[in-house]
Amino acid sequence: MRAAVGDRVVTASGVVGGTVRDGVVTECPHGDGSPPYRVRWSDTGEETLVYPGSDTYVDREGGAAPERAREGRALTWDVRISVVESGGSTTAEAMVMNGPPESLRAVGHARKSPEDPEVPLIGDEIAAARALRRLADRLLDVAEGDVSAAVGHKAHVHG
Repeated sequence: MRAAVGDRVVTASGVVGGTVRDGVVTECPHGDGSPPYRVRWSDTGEETLVYPGSDTYVDREGGAAPERAREGRALTWDVRISVVESGGSTTAEAMVMNGPPESLRAVGHARKSPEDPEVPLIGDEIAAARALRRLADRLLDVAEGDVSAAVGHKAHVHG
């Protein structure tokens, strides 16, 4: 792996469901571009010394497609959550906006108990969480179908 100042570094989480982090190389102490690199992370603004592993790739300025293909890839899927409240009931729709599979969506509902005070944020949170959980289940179902098609027999993806 080689990098230069200004290149983007993307690192997947070592934990299932963890966050993908990205940052910019601010210092490359070795003249040949070999690690370690000083990286300013976009999520915190913090600079750290990075010794990249197999879960990291470098997005070179000017694009180095062959190197990227060897090292991995990074994607961004956007999820939009729309929330509607009415009479103590909240409905949320979660939808994948720009990733495969297109138009994947799920709905979650929340209803407050009649004796509870009106706190709309709580209904929003519950309905959105339920929609996201169902969206995750649907995405796993799609992946399971894709794995089954790829291997030629029924497969099961653990969630």
